[in-house]
Amino acid sequence: MLKLFSIILILAATNIFADELQPSPSQTLMKMQQAMDLLNYHGTVAFLRNGKLNTLKYSHASIEGQNQERLITLNSPMHEVIRDADKVSCFFESTSKVVVDHRPSARSFLMDLPERMDGVEEYYDLTFSGEEQVALLTARVLDIKPKDAFRYARRIWVEKQQFLPLKIEVYDQNNNTIEQVVFTEMTLEKSLPLVDVNASFSGREIQHIHDRMPMPFDQAGFELTQVPGGFAPQFYIQLNMSDADQPVEHLLLSDGFSSVSVYLEQKNEKMELGASSSGTVNSFSRLVDNYLLTVMGEVPPSAVKLIAEGVKLRSD
Repeated sequence: MLKLFSIILILAATNIFADELQPSPSQTLMKMQQAMDLLNYHGTVAFLRNGKLNTLKYSHASIEGQNQERLITLNSPMHEVIRDADKVSCFFESTSKVVVDHRPSARSFLMDLPERMDGVEEYYDLTFSGEEQVALLTARVLDIKPKDAFRYARRIWVEKQQFLPLKIEVYDQNNNTIEQVVFTEMTLEKSLPLVDVNASFSGREIQHIHDRMPMPFDQAGFELTQVPGGFAPQFYIQLNMSDADQPVEHLLLSDGFSSVSVYLEQKNEKMELGASSSGTVNSFSRLVDNYLLTVMGEVPPSAVKLIAEGVKLRSD
């Protein structure tokens, strides 16, 4: 009996020690961010967005600090998207045309993650809610719940060994799933080649877009007077439109997980004011003097309305 009791104590101590070795939720997020940047992996991913299910081949290559993501559709309409740090390249099979959009593109196709994790828990509660199998791999289930009404909850299934995300779900304020990304299979590789867009699509028409390079935000014609905590400017650009005398101004805000776009443009006859929703994206539009202001993003309606109501034109 004494020997049995000693074995029970040893097993209990071993389990406690094993739990202590497991990284905390914030440490897990940091390890996941590093894994997504540094590892070479590919697989099949199902994307459920706006009620539509798309299945694509996904790959991530990392060579000497240079990262590249690649998505290839498995169903019509056939197209391919390649993301580098400074551009996004799209190939459309129906037109045999390649569009290379030169702009900042540090965000992953899979999900957005904060660059710094030290302020995440000021706006989100991070907890584990068990373990599950995804794509035949064991994952810890990480719940990310907002502390206010200005952002959505998330759940991430993080693979236990390599810390790669195997499944991501986004929930609205009624706990309905509004977005889902899930790997049906994933393979880790020692290395994967980077795709040279010019060489791979040689002989095809390639259109380059260069008018989306970031500018200092102090050149914007507007300013923000109220923004939910944690949301900060990511970049500001001016888009020249063929049917407008003045460029459309675009400011991107993010709290790391959620992004919000602020647009200021000349008012037009087709404008719609007030709140609207399209799939997972909410927006709010209003007139600011002779300009149309629109704030939109995958955030609750309260967030876009708060930001929109606090925008004013710069006095200079």
